[in-house]
Amino acid sequence: MDFLEESLLLQMVQRMSIAATLAFFLSQTTLFRRINYRYVTLLDKIKLSLIFGSIGIVGTYAGIPVDDALANSRVIGVMAAGLLGGPAMGTAAGLIAGGHRYLLFGGFSALSCAMANVCEGLFAGWVKCRYPESPMPWWIALGSGIIGEILQMAIILLTARPFELALTLVQHIALPMIVANSLGLTIFMLIIKMTIDVQQQAGAAESKRALAIAAQTLPYFRKGLGIDSAKAAAEIIYANGSYHAVAVTNTKCVLAFIGVGADHHLSNQSGFTLATNQALRSGSIYIAKSPAEIGCLVKGCQLASSIIVPLKCGEQVIGTFKLYYTNRKLLKQSDVVFANGLAQLFSIQLELAELDHQAKLVAEAELKALQTQINPHFFFNTLNTITSLVRTKPDLARDLLLKLSAIFRFTLQKAGRNITIAEELIQVRAYLAIEKARYGEKLCVKEAVDPSAEQYLIPSLTIQPIIENAINHGLKPKVAGGTVCIAVEKKEGEIVITITDDGVGMDLAVFHPLKKASSTEHIGLMNVHERVQGQFGCAYGLTIHSTVDAGTVVTIVLPLNHSEGEAYAQNLTC
Repeated sequence: MDFLEESLLLQMVQRMSIAATLAFFLSQTTLFRRINYRYVTLLDKIKLSLIFGSIGIVGTYAGIPVDDALANSRVIGVMAAGLLGGPAMGTAAGLIAGGHRYLLFGGFSALSCAMANVCEGLFAGWVKCRYPESPMPWWIALGSGIIGEILQMAIILLTARPFELALTLVQHIALPMIVANSLGLTIFMLIIKMTIDVQQQAGAAESKRALAIAAQTLPYFRKGLGIDSAKAAAEIIYANGSYHAVAVTNTKCVLAFIGVGADHHLSNQSGFTLATNQALRSGSIYIAKSPAEIGCLVKGCQLASSIIVPLKCGEQVIGTFKLYYTNRKLLKQSDVVFANGLAQLFSIQLELAELDHQAKLVAEAELKALQTQINPHFFFNTLNTITSLVRTKPDLARDLLLKLSAIFRFTLQKAGRNITIAEELIQVRAYLAIEKARYGEKLCVKEAVDPSAEQYLIPSLTIQPIIENAINHGLKPKVAGGTVCIAVEKKEGEIVITITDDGVGMDLAVFHPLKKASSTEHIGLMNVHERVQGQFGCAYGLTIHSTVDAGTVVTIVLPLNHSEGEAYAQNLTC
């Protein structure tokens, strides 16, 4: 190696710091992180090709004039594009950097250098296809850089003219460029690898912390989203993090708030912040980087930044999970990743809780049906009625016996499933036929059923428990008996089922069957209401209107467009 080559090598090694600096800044971008995890769109590839091509152009401007040409580090950006993004990105970066070299700098080797850059980018992309590990091992980057620069020298010798100048140029720049650029490419890839490793380690630590918190909160959230579970979760997160406040809400109020600002954020009078309302409306994570974005309605609130992540059950937003800082500069990207991951784990726990709740409701419905229809009083009263009719009205006795068996068969086969309204009404009519035989003229039944609504699916044992309550609690206490009316109609995209009786009625201000604390006497109504809302959401369910000594109207509202497979638990905050 002569003095010229030694001097050139030293200058090119010094210029490697430019590529190393650019590698560091590039590795910090969100755009680059996506290529590492293969979340790359076509637009991302175009942007990255432009960036890597620009790094190649910087290498051209940092080049050293030698024999009417440039000894440069352009290849580092071009081959890095191929090693990271594949043939398409490598070729695109080569076209950008090589095209710039050809159009602006000229010289007898301009076209040869441009062609060499495209070939080097394509070669690096081919290496990426053969070794798809991400990030690329250093020794593959080093070997690729050496081969790439040898390829460039060969292209210059084959295409640059006059050949004597090309040969002289290669003799002067070959060794310095092969050594410096292959090392530069290796350092470029190592910086990116180290940055990615640090990010992955931080991500692993955040994941471990999120899983540990999720494990601690599991016993609470498996009971559903309530004040107790929300408070326990907030306390656990607050104790395990460096946040100044932690909160959990449903869609109506703040369930728990631990830390700075709890004095007014936990109060119902203060309402939700603007950031919380935005997260609830959009169903997406919301990052508030200033007090104005948080939008607290209380003056003097110390909270300066926050992350609000929606909690979901299926596709339904049922609340939010929030992390707060009093200093806006403390909010980091890792906090966003942590909050998002933890909220997803919480949502899974809440979905499991709802599935458990639905399973218990179905089991309770089946048990209630069995208790109602197979209890000794109903069974023996029905048998006594049938026995008394055997001699006087044998056909009616036979018909009642068939209806009793139909009731048992329905309970064993249909309970817990979604069935058509027509199937439910068959069960209801069998039950009413037996009750009418027992009470005679004291029980009158009327129906107004839209035939076009009979094939829509509803949860089994939806109508029968309400009929049972109407007879036992409305008409039975009335000496003269009364009438039960059943109406089924389609109305404005909904199925509306109405059961009306003219019995003794009740004072809903004193006793309301749909309030859990009321009583266990009307458990059938509460069970139907919760099962309907569990399947179709809070917009549906039961409503009750009643007047003492005048009767009761129970209305069931169900969605018109649904199928059995689409029915699932949607809301935990009803």
